[in-house]
Amino acid sequence: MIELQAGRLRCELHPGLGGSIAGLWMDGQPVLRSTPAAQLTNARLSGCYPLVPFSNRIAHAQLVWQGTQHPLVRNNGDEPHAIHGVGWQRPWSVLDQDATTAMLAYEHRPDSGWPFAFDCSDTFRLTPGGLELTLAITNQAPLPAPAGLGWHPYFTKRPGSRIAFRAGGRWEMGPDKLPTGRVPTGGLDAECETLDVDHCFDGWDGVVQLRDAVMQVRVRSDLTRLVVFTNATRPFVAIEPVSHVNNAMQLQAGGAAGEDLGIRVLQPGETMVAQMAIEVEPAR
Repeated sequence: MIELQAGRLRCELHPGLGGSIAGLWMDGQPVLRSTPAAQLTNARLSGCYPLVPFSNRIAHAQLVWQGTQHPLVRNNGDEPHAIHGVGWQRPWSVLDQDATTAMLAYEHRPDSGWPFAFDCSDTFRLTPGGLELTLAITNQAPLPAPAGLGWHPYFTKRPGSRIAFRAGGRWEMGPDKLPTGRVPTGGLDAECETLDVDHCFDGWDGVVQLRDAVMQVRVRSDLTRLVVFTNATRPFVAIEPVSHVNNAMQLQAGGAAGEDLGIRVLQPGETMVAQMAIEVEPAR
């Protein structure tokens, strides 16, 4: 367990549970869905976990890469797809830490979860103004491999919560939780209490505003795609900066070459880096 403290902010990490953020608080109020790290039992119940080496879903847990089909483990209960990569279900080691920073690492060797070797690190830096994260993956396989990165933060939904961001397109979702096609959109500006959304947006400008009567939160990232998920039954809003479209690897294998899906191909030894910041201040 790791605790970081800076000004009014406190963050607890649980490296053993998928390198997850157990909680993030401002003056004791939860910014993310927060549980003390000692009480957290599952990364899926955490405040945030890393998405590596892909985000969201690969349809029916079947990866097709360079003409070869790689069956993947169905890693989320009855879910028929592979979901959120492998990093969130594996223990991470602590490379470095002090009062305000920590660096976690995960080394993957080919298995039923993912057929390509990679190394990954996630660096956390807490300041009085927010939490900064840098996620990096290096292809350790002897051949080019697909890669994607992102984070899955769950933000606390309070009365009056409102989300706003700009984007260029939205990928519609079928009943199987897979994208069916892209439609143009200007983004989203809506009250969270009645919002029902489970979509990937592309052409995102890299900033999300989340406001309520307690605090103002800004999510910033150098990634250009954003998955947003909530509905009236959920006490949280998932706001997920990601590098590629949902099910992008299957879509690409199926010939969706006309769309920019965001798949990154890493050569042996090549590294991909992504950044995210969660900026927090009291409501004005």
